Amino acid sequence: MKAARSSQRSGDRSRDRSAKRRPKPSSTARKRKTAPDKATPKSERSRDLILQSAAQLFRRQGFSATTLRQIAARAKIKAGSIYYHFDSKEEILEEVLDRGLRHVFETVKNAVDHAGKVSQRRKIGLAIEAHLVALLETSDFTSANIRIYGQLPKHLKEPHRPLRRAYAEYWDRLFLNARQAGELRADIEVVPLRMFVLGALNWTIEWFRLESRDAVLELASRTEMLIFEGVRKA
Repeated sequence: MKAARSSQRSGDRSRDRSAKRRPKPSSTARKRKTAPDKATPKSERSRDLILQSAAQLFRRQGFSATTLRQIAARAKIKAGSIYYHFDSKEEILEEVLDRGLRHVFETVKNAVDHAGKVSQRRKIGLAIEAHLVALLETSDFTSANIRIYGQLPKHLKEPHRPLRRAYAEYWDRLFLNARQAGELRADIEVVPLRMFVLGALNWTIEWFRLESRDAVLELASRTEMLIFEGVRKA
């Protein structure tokens, strides 16, 4: 009888834990701010802290080399507590990648949308600036996305391809509009140009030393000048 009651209590505790496990976040929930807010419920702050810690570790040492125990240690929680929010490291990765790309996409789009009546060159300059600020200054999620995406196996990349494609197409439209406005040479192919520009911008996480926001803005200005004016002496 004692054994039966013990088994029943164990089953009750197991059901309690299952009931408390949070469902996977919806696409709307993924648009939350990257930094925890004091007004946010404690469980949500803990979840965001796990994601923030994971993004920092993924950026620094890659996905494969990062363990759940390391993420928990950085978040200053017990390792088992991660399973209250996530089923696996892959699930954490999925949201880190999603947040990272959404952050840079929304930052760039907002900068261009609020530019007002400016030239197509200026819109591209603002997009460059916003991309670099998101990558170098405001989001570990974005820099982690850039650094580790190429290291991942195909099945982990696949869910994020549509959003990455949409971001690439957004840049293609910026360059196409500039070409149609006569601000880019007519013989410039848009897709290779976009690949060159985004590749150069993303590579800055490997060599650029962030000292101030002004340094990031100066880098953006030099990049815009290089694209539109080249390196030939006037």
